Amino acid sequence: MPLHYDVLIIGSGLAGQSAALRLADTKRVAIISKRTVDVSASAWAQGGIAAVLDSRDSIEAHIRDTFEAGSHLNDPQATRFVVENGRRAIDWLIDQGVPFTRGEGGYHLTREGGHSARRVIHVADATGLAVQQTLTGKLLAHPNITVLENHIAIDFITDGKLGLVGNRCYGAYALDTASGKVLTVAAPATLIATGGAGKVYLYTTNPDTSTGDGIAMAWRAGCAVANMEFIQFHPTCLYHPQAKSFLISEAVRGEGGILRLPDGTPFMPQHDARAELAPRDVVARAIDFEMKKYGLDCVFLDIAHKGSDFILHHFPNIHARCLELGIDITREPIPVVPAAHYTCGGIVTDLAARTSIDGLYAAGEAACTGLHGANRLASNSLLECLVFAEAAANDILAQPVRQRPELPAWDESRVTDADEEVVISHNWDELRRFMWDYVGIVRTTKRLRRAQHRIRLLMREIDEFYANFRVTNDLIELRNLVVTADLIVRCALKRKESRGLHCSRDYPETAAKARPSVLKPPRRAG
Repeated sequence: MPLHYDVLIIGSGLAGQSAALRLADTKRVAIISKRTVDVSASAWAQGGIAAVLDSRDSIEAHIRDTFEAGSHLNDPQATRFVVENGRRAIDWLIDQGVPFTRGEGGYHLTREGGHSARRVIHVADATGLAVQQTLTGKLLAHPNITVLENHIAIDFITDGKLGLVGNRCYGAYALDTASGKVLTVAAPATLIATGGAGKVYLYTTNPDTSTGDGIAMAWRAGCAVANMEFIQFHPTCLYHPQAKSFLISEAVRGEGGILRLPDGTPFMPQHDARAELAPRDVVARAIDFEMKKYGLDCVFLDIAHKGSDFILHHFPNIHARCLELGIDITREPIPVVPAAHYTCGGIVTDLAARTSIDGLYAAGEAACTGLHGANRLASNSLLECLVFAEAAANDILAQPVRQRPELPAWDESRVTDADEEVVISHNWDELRRFMWDYVGIVRTTKRLRRAQHRIRLLMREIDEFYANFRVTNDLIELRNLVVTADLIVRCALKRKESRGLHCSRDYPETAAKARPSVLKPPRRAG
């Protein structure tokens, strides 16, 4: 029998949790979480949330900075919508009890790369974790919210999948990874809040759950996607054999950190007049250039000159983690490398977070609202989660109650258990390695074509595997990753210029007019 709810939310990060809390007073909400509810990219966000909170700052300045970082590909309406709703989003978090760091006369605001003012409110250097812990406590205590932990969504249930005429979503199929059973979860409104796709690359700052699930599911259901070529590589991921995906916050550079070569020479002023305060794409390319020029495994980020008291106050978590690995950042620089960090493109949505399928919404990193353009401005992502989660909740609450068709159970009558799981692990490894080599920070058409050829071969093999064997968590993620990789490459091949995060040796110039790269499925697959 299907499980019935008023709203289904897929993903338990900031977008999913904040939407659930806004809906749950009048709606029965189910949240599908791939792991436990506290595991998400939101919880890993160190820097903070950008919003205009200081009288010396302005809405227009924040919008201007966002456009500058995004290489003017940003959607004007979406950008203004997010920035103008920034203070209300922060006030809502404060009302929920988030303990933002205080300074003289109010909350402490830090500055990050690409920002012309101090406008990043934070909780020391672990903002995402503090926000997530605060909201999770309220979420688990709410009687109208059901959290389905250790479940992974497989596909949406739409008119197309049911053989009906129409364009509506009725819920999703989800695998209970503990029992191996597939559930039918019915809901008149479904919100995609699954995050990004960093795990499509070999090196990433993202958690293991960031496998592009919502983007791939939406594409298969018939949604348009846009700007998938713009993958933000965080310039400073900790380089250490025992450290997995630990990023060194943008705020370290914002508070005076200096990038140096192994001999101590600063190099950012040679690449950009803003030096360490340049946007992330500029800094990532500069590091990539210096590493390739000198054959380096890493470069170094030095904050030691600020003194131990300053460092322990502003970056206690980064200090503690590095110290565990034998690096005392009060005395020595931090070894860093770029790593895939944020998916700027995604599912095309409007200002109410609606996709092109009725009853299906998207918010957070899985969505392409137009805010980020060709490169996300630091600390705009959590703000986007909050603003569009509220927009989705408001639209869902305004919708009339609709009748829904009877939903069929998952059919696995023609499949068997997989005989060789090693196929999945080999394909996963191959995909991530050639995406890193061919679709990385600097690209060529030849490399992109080579990646596309390999992707098509993998897709056929994975689709055959999916058609014949029972689904597992790894198979579902691999299926989604290869679709997401294909979308990234297809968008990259469409862009005949270099703009923002997309740097092409074959098209080094920036076109006079900024245009999004939109992909539409040839048919609605259901």
